[in-house]
Amino acid sequence: MTTPLTLDAVLAKAQTRSVEFPYLLANHVPMVLIALDRLGASPERLDEWYEAYRDAHALPPVAEPVAPVNPADWQEALGERAREADYRGFFVGEAQRLGIDRAIRTYLPAMTQGIAGSATHPLMRLAYGVLKNDAREVGHALGYWAATYLPLPGPGRFDADTDDPAEVLAGIAEIEGIRDYETETDLLWHNIRAVGALPGFAPVIDRLRFHDNTVRRMTEVSLVAFAFTLDFSALHAVTGMHWMRLVTPHVDEDKVEPLYRAFWQVIAALVPKIGFPVFPTADEVQDMRERAAPDWPEIKAAAIASYDEHDVSLIFSASEEQKAWGGDRLYRVAAARRLRLID
Repeated sequence: MTTPLTLDAVLAKAQTRSVEFPYLLANHVPMVLIALDRLGASPERLDEWYEAYRDAHALPPVAEPVAPVNPADWQEALGERAREADYRGFFVGEAQRLGIDRAIRTYLPAMTQGIAGSATHPLMRLAYGVLKNDAREVGHALGYWAATYLPLPGPGRFDADTDDPAEVLAGIAEIEGIRDYETETDLLWHNIRAVGALPGFAPVIDRLRFHDNTVRRMTEVSLVAFAFTLDFSALHAVTGMHWMRLVTPHVDEDKVEPLYRAFWQVIAALVPKIGFPVFPTADEVQDMRERAAPDWPEIKAAAIASYDEHDVSLIFSASEEQKAWGGDRLYRVAAARRLRLID
């Protein structure tokens, strides 16, 4: 008897693969499968997409375990990619034992400052595990976060000086050495690490004053930055704010702001990759918002047909964020621009 093809069946195959592929690039498969399913793709399309991505990127299997991880010493090997299997095994067990909500509340705060690891894709996997209500995926995501943990300068040493998330990003251009820092590769997380090491970068995490509308302002700034640049790094600001919205209900209230600070610090570190954008005026944003664009069904169909993981990621996140934030059609315009459905 043939086992029916389902999201869970394809996801089970994907879970046998490493979280990264050479050279240290994020494996998007588990997250994209969930997004494609939510966009309306058939199980056959999910399997086809998985096999195409697996073969195109020669996705390696998870390496052999090194040594067990336990609750007493689990932080000792943070950031050691060789411990991927150990961390994934440990956290899958903990997510199943404690449940999704309690596992995240218990373990995530200690890893907040390492959110830059693998260019924030562990956050992506965690968000999609939460969305699917899948303890195994949440465990794999926490293990991914632990194995690729990348700390940036911590909070609490400098005074806040602005209410505007865009001002934090614009201020990156003034950091000494920001235009000639060196990194050994073009990997996003290598760029984040190099910018984070500049002495003038340390105050960035503390600059923003948080109010009731700060998270909404961060989402607006992220959307405008992407809509006007279509930049690959800015794309991760839009999708990342979606992931944050999914994860933060499972974080204790006093730990939510530090998580957003750490995330915005990562986006700030990507400003040189984005090209030091000059933010448009309110009138320019409104003109862009009012542009003609296809409706979501056409946009989603184009995303389902795409083999580009970032097409799928952006379109799903944009459609969900538009619903969450009052229907701002700039999300639809930006999504259509990403897929070249409009100029």
